[in-house]
Amino acid sequence: MARRSRVPVNDDRALVIRDLHVAPAADPTHEILDGIDLTIRQGEVHAVMGPNGSGKTTLAYALLGHPAYKVTHGQIFWKGRDITKLSPDKRARLGLFLAFQYPTSIPGLSVASFLRTALNARKRPLDISGDGHDPSDMTRGGISMGAFRKLLTETFEQLAIDAAFATRYVNEGFSGGEKKRLEMLQMAILEPELAILDETDSGLDIDALRVVAEGINRMLNPHLGVLLITHYQRILDYITPHQVHVLGRGRIIKSGGPELARELEKSGYGPILAAAGLEADARDEAEAHEAATTAGAA
Repeated sequence: MARRSRVPVNDDRALVIRDLHVAPAADPTHEILDGIDLTIRQGEVHAVMGPNGSGKTTLAYALLGHPAYKVTHGQIFWKGRDITKLSPDKRARLGLFLAFQYPTSIPGLSVASFLRTALNARKRPLDISGDGHDPSDMTRGGISMGAFRKLLTETFEQLAIDAAFATRYVNEGFSGGEKKRLEMLQMAILEPELAILDETDSGLDIDALRVVAEGINRMLNPHLGVLLITHYQRILDYITPHQVHVLGRGRIIKSGGPELARELEKSGYGPILAAAGLEADARDEAEAHEAATTAGAA
């Protein structure tokens, strides 16, 4: 059983999650997360693994404030600040980033325009809310076009991405590998201090996985904390975590070093779930998420 974190909530270099309970907003009595305690410091990589239905994606969305999910108990602290009730845009301005498992296509919006708008929004002061102004408006302190082009060119080179990406529409006609590389490009441009990567390895062949993992490794630095959510051990062959946590039925049931991921690869989740008195949940969490978002939109 994982122990409660002893890191103080006012640590200015840490994400501290205390006794987090989360349920779909449409059904607050049905908790998906059942008391998560976890601390991730800047400069650390933590992998969260678990079978389908364990709550991995719910954890990712809850940390960024997805409206389809409701925190029913517990708190989320980031750099000493309680962000449990902050909106997703404010959490992003504070340096949190989420790479989606299934990135959305946006026809008609070029990658370059999307990234410039996102970067300017990221750098806006926290006390400026949605007031009808375009966040790329230069009068509000946005990055100049020349400076942005230089940054984009440098980032393309850093991540070994074809510069033609800039003129394509966001994820429109992209392969699975291209979508995940665009998520890494966003991460590099926005320079978050805590990145949550939700099954970045999902749907990738071995070559695409290696390219994406190399991109992540290039961005690791003492000022970046990473929560890497994955179902399989294979991405951890390329990205070495400081700690591995196993999620089961909404709880962290075991934590350890990189060797824990190798144990899971060899024996599966069954023995660890059984030791915690749990059985595998047949329901895929993607279905649970779809049900939560559909109900929330109704």
